[in-house]
Order: sequence, then C-alpha cells, then structure tokens
Amino acid sequence: MSRDCWLHQHEDAFGNITHAFTTDGPIQELAVTAEGEVETRDTEGIIRGSVERFPPGLYLRQTALTSVDENIANFTAACREESGAEERLHLLHVLLDRLNERMTYDTDPTHAGTTAIEAFALKRGVCQDLTHIFIAAARHLGIPARYVGGYFRRADGVTDQEAGHAWAEAFIPELGWVAFDAANGICATAAHVRVAIGLDYLGAAPLRGTRYGGEGEELAVRVSVDEPAIAAWAAPPL
Repeated sequence: MSRDCWLHQHEDAFGNITHAFTTDGPIQELAVTAEGEVETRDTEGIIRGSVERFPPGLYLRQTALTSVDENIANFTAACREESGAEERLHLLHVLLDRLNERMTYDTDPTHAGTTAIEAFALKRGVCQDLTHIFIAAARHLGIPARYVGGYFRRADGVTDQEAGHAWAEAFIPELGWVAFDAANGICATAAHVRVAIGLDYLGAAPLRGTRYGGEGEELAVRVSVDEPAIAAWAAPPL
C-alpha cells in the first residue's frame, strides 16, 4: 500500500476473505500491491473443501449483469435441444462449447458494467462477459451458477497479464460445484487460482472502491502469474 493506513481483514457473506482500508486526501496516486504463493491441484473442475454459506438455490437469483433476454433464451434452448438428454453435466458442457465458439475474445467493446445481454449481442467480450453469459444461461436452465474471480496461469509461458481471470461454477447434485471456464472452453484445472465467488462480477471483483472529490481517475492494472521453480534437493555430504 502506498499510503499509511489500517488494513482490516474479514470474511464477507460468501466466505471470501476481504481487506478494506480508508485514506485521507488529497492524493495524486494510490497503489495497491498484493502478492502470494498458492498451491493448486487438478480436480477435473470439481470443487473440494470450499466454504459454503448458502444453499445452491441462492445462485439461481438473476442480477442486472446476468439477466436473460430472448436471444440468450433461444441460445440456451438450442443447447438443451443439442444435448438431447436431461443429464445436467452434459448439458453444461454443450453450453460451454457453444458459447466459446460463438464469442470472440476482445478487450475493446466491453467494460466492467457490460451486461450478459449486451455482450451476447456484440458476440465479443472478455472472460468476465463470457462468464456472465454462461451464468445467465445456466440459471435460465434452472441450474445454480455463480461467478468466480481469480487468476489463470497461461500455458504459453506469458506471465504478465492485463487483468485477472473469471469463470463460473455450476451446481450438479451428484458432483457438487463444477467450474467452467467459458473464455478458454475448459473446466478449471490446476492452472486456475480461485480467489472469490459471488452472484456476478460485483460480488467477486479483485478491487473495489469509492472516492470523493477530484476531476477524474485512471486505473492501471498489472498482473503477473507464474509457476515457481522447483528447487533441486541434494543430500548433504557425509
């Protein structure tokens, strides 16, 4: 933190660990830095040992960012028809594949407040937009779904990224919560670092704040996600 202030830690209603602070102005710049090392493992997308404060049914609730219009409803119906079965997991995989095929990853036309309806009409967006559409469609199918904010270690070796990552988790009674990454067309793997959950982006944003006064602001973000080197161990000489 570039300002001298108290950092208060607590858990929010969803069980996310959050930190809050306030600082007095006037200020010209405020920098917030977070770093850490986490251990992940590949569970084929199935979530294990997560904090669950609410029943799955809560995640059927629509929000302004995850509402459904006729276009998304028709797309969802087509996915249901293609799946040809009532089996929920297969239906969600069809939804994942068709959404990934339909949408073009593009950072230009959308922003943090873009809704699922708007992004779906554009056929373009970022991981946040694809996640909102996936969640909206799943809830329309009667499947509880929630937003996950976190990070993703890319397989191409690129470590510096412009932002964090987002994906969805959907509830399947016989399996529990299963993670679907619509931007990459895959279930979550050991490369996904799960940080926070919510009904949509607003409940799991990596950073939120309010300021008073001033004429404007600019936000700059830099994210680095890397796999640490594993040090070789050698026995001490006898």
